Amino acid sequence: MLVVGMPNDSKERRLKLDDLRESDNVEDGRGAGGGVRPIHLGLLGTVVVIGIGYFMGISPLTILSLLNGGGQAVDTSAPVTAATDAQDPQIVFVHKILGSTEDVWGAYFQNMGKTYSPPKLHLFSGQVDSACGLASAAAGPFYCPGDRKVYLDLSFYQQLATQFGAPGQFAQAYVIAHEVGHHVQNLLGITNTAARQEAEAGRVGGNHVSVEVELQADCFAGVWAQQANQASKILEPGDLEQGLTAASSVGDDTLQKREQGTVVPDSFTHGTSAQRVRWFKRGYDAGKIENCDTFSAGSSL
Repeated sequence: MLVVGMPNDSKERRLKLDDLRESDNVEDGRGAGGGVRPIHLGLLGTVVVIGIGYFMGISPLTILSLLNGGGQAVDTSAPVTAATDAQDPQIVFVHKILGSTEDVWGAYFQNMGKTYSPPKLHLFSGQVDSACGLASAAAGPFYCPGDRKVYLDLSFYQQLATQFGAPGQFAQAYVIAHEVGHHVQNLLGITNTAARQEAEAGRVGGNHVSVEVELQADCFAGVWAQQANQASKILEPGDLEQGLTAASSVGDDTLQKREQGTVVPDSFTHGTSAQRVRWFKRGYDAGKIENCDTFSAGSSL
C-alpha cells in the first residue's frame, strides 16, 4: 500500500518549489516496529483513532477491521536509509512544504509579537504510536496536540489521488498545511478552549464545535497558501483548484454519501464539502487569520 514518489498522472501538477528550504523537523519512523501486527485498543483508544479517522471519512468498521489485522498488510520491516531519502522526491517535497509552513507561520507570529514553535512531522507506515494513542494508516493524517506532531503515512497521497480524486502536489501540500493549521490553533490556545466547549456541549453540539475547529484549520491552510505564494511564487494557474478539490473531496457529506449512501448532518465533524472549500478559499483570499473565526460565524458557517 505504501507508495513512495509521485504517481505518473497526466492530471498532476507540480508546485514551483526550487526556492523553498527543507525543514529539519521531519522524523522518519517508517520501518520501525518490524512489520505489521494487530492492534488491540481499549475504549478510549478506539474513540481517539476513530475520531481522527473522520478527517478521511473512513467508516468506523473499516478502521477497526484494519486495526485488528484486516485489509492489506504493509511491510514495515525494511529500514529506510538516509541515502534513499536524499533521492526521494516525495520526501524532499514533505521537507519543503513543512519548511514553507515554518517560514510563513514564523513570520506571522513574529508580526503578532509571538514566537512560533514548529511541529515535528512524523512519517510512518502501517501504524504509529503517538501521544494521542495508537493509530493505523487507515485513520489518515492527523495532528496530535499531546506531542505537537503531525503524523503522515505517505501511502495516503496515492489514496488522495485515486480514491478521492485529488491528484497533484498542491492537494498534497493542503493535507500538511491543514494539519499544521491544527498546530497553530494549539499554539494560540484555541485547541484547549474548543476541547472544553466540545466536552460541555453534548454529542450534537460537540460535533458542531469539531466542525468549527476543522474549518478553521482549512482556513489557516488557505492563509499559508496565500502567504507562501506571495513570498515564493509556488503556484501556477490551476494549482489552487487542486487544493479546493482536495478540500471538497473530504467533506463529511461527500464522504458519508460514498461510504454509507446517506448523509447524517448531526454526525458531521469536519464540515461539508462546500464549507471546507469556502473556508480554505476565505483564508487564501484574505491571507489573515482574523478572517478565519469560524466560532463566530453562526449560520454563515
